[in-house]
Amino acid sequence: MSSVVGAAIVRDGRVLSARRTFPAEAAGRWEFPGGKVEPGETPEAALVREIAEELGCTVALTGWLPGEVAIGDRHVLTVAVAELVAGEPRPHEHDALRWLGAAELDSVDWLEPDRPFLDHLRDGVLSCSG
Repeated sequence: MSSVVGAAIVRDGRVLSARRTFPAEAAGRWEFPGGKVEPGETPEAALVREIAEELGCTVALTGWLPGEVAIGDRHVLTVAVAELVAGEPRPHEHDALRWLGAAELDSVDWLEPDRPFLDHLRDGVLSCSG
C-alpha cells in the first residue's frame, strides 16, 4: 500500500476544503488537499510539497488526525492538521476552495476517504481553535 496524505489546514476556527476537477468520478466533490508520498519522502515533506504545488502556499504541520482510511486497494490516506505559514491558498488543481467551520462541514459533498476525519475535526481541532 502506498501512502496518501491530506492536509486539514486550519485558520480562525475553519478548515480549508478543495473541490476536485478530476478524475471524472471525483469531480465536483470536496477533499482535504494533498497527494501521494514519493519514495524516500516523509509524509510531512510530501504534504508540504503537495500543498505548495496544489495551492501555492506554505504550511506547517501541527499534528495528525487519528486513523487511516484505505483508498481502493492500493493507497491509504492519513490526514495532518496544518497551519498556513506563508502565502494565501489559490486553487491550481482544484476549481474551488472553501473555509468551513465545524457546523458547515456537512454542507459539501466530501469524498468518502475524507469523511471519517470530519468528526475528529469537528469535535477536537475546530472546537478549540480560533
